[in-house]
Amino acid sequence: MNAGRKPLPGREGKGVRIMPDNVALFATIILLLPMIYFLLAAPAFLLVRLDIPPVAQLLRAMFNGYFLTLAIAGVIGTIAVAVTGRLVLAVGIALIAAFAASSRRWFLRQMDARLSDRDAGDADAVRRLRRLHWGGMLSNAIQLAVIVASIPYIAAAPT
Repeated sequence: MNAGRKPLPGREGKGVRIMPDNVALFATIILLLPMIYFLLAAPAFLLVRLDIPPVAQLLRAMFNGYFLTLAIAGVIGTIAVAVTGRLVLAVGIALIAAFAASSRRWFLRQMDARLSDRDAGDADAVRRLRRLHWGGMLSNAIQLAVIVASIPYIAAAPT
């Protein structure tokens, strides 16, 4: 009856918890979804001109949605992982959520300032907006790489 729950070779005497691994992987996937979406959607704005107001507003809305979704996913992941007792992982996910919330505030302020500068006739405002766009993509890529590199450590069951 317990044939499906045989321990791995070398782990016969050690306590292996199955449920926290599933929750940790679920929390990781919840974080990865908005990051992968942003990774795929953000480069499309490199192909269009940001001096067109609706395009720039759509870029701003994408950044707003990305950071908001990542912050909410981070809070959900933090709670789920903390309930299972993996507090170090919960703190790591909480830091990602906090970074997303603070980044959202900062990026949107910067984008609004660049858009206002553009509307006021500043010729360099579009270039600075493009640089901000590149910075957001780089920030996402770094976070995504860190989380993907951490998956083997997250998937390992604590003993």
